[in-house]
Amino acid sequence: MVKTASTMMALGTKAPDFSLVNVDGSTVSLADFNGKKGLLVIFMCNHCPFVIHLREEFAKLGVEYQAKDLAIVGINSNDVATHPDDSPDKMAEEAKSAGYTFPYLFDETQGIAKKYGAACTPDFFLFDSDFSLVYRGQFDDSRPGNGKSVTG
Repeated sequence: MVKTASTMMALGTKAPDFSLVNVDGSTVSLADFNGKKGLLVIFMCNHCPFVIHLREEFAKLGVEYQAKDLAIVGINSNDVATHPDDSPDKMAEEAKSAGYTFPYLFDETQGIAKKYGAACTPDFFLFDSDFSLVYRGQFDDSRPGNGKSVTG
């Protein structure tokens, strides 16, 4: 069981717009993913044990599905005053170290997380090519220490 349950944005909901700074310093917006087969938005961070548990799979997911024209973006909405390991500088280090091939964005005000209703990390929102929500929730049933394999 996750520590904090995901909130359930209604299926069919259009992806809330965003424009956030990536770890490489560029700005990434929802419109940048127009024309893709879909968009996976992952609310994640560096320090969360649930994210760390899936770290290797996130890197694989990025490589595999970006090659299939699925856009993927990670968004960190943590407060760096309370979670200094989630600062933009640490995010850049983590993205490089983990091998993330997708943008890893910083939501300093937590405004985007609130628009999406993201309540925990990792929290997944999968949208189709029209940016309509088709899935929200978790990666799989594997958790740190529960003995279940990561299957995605």
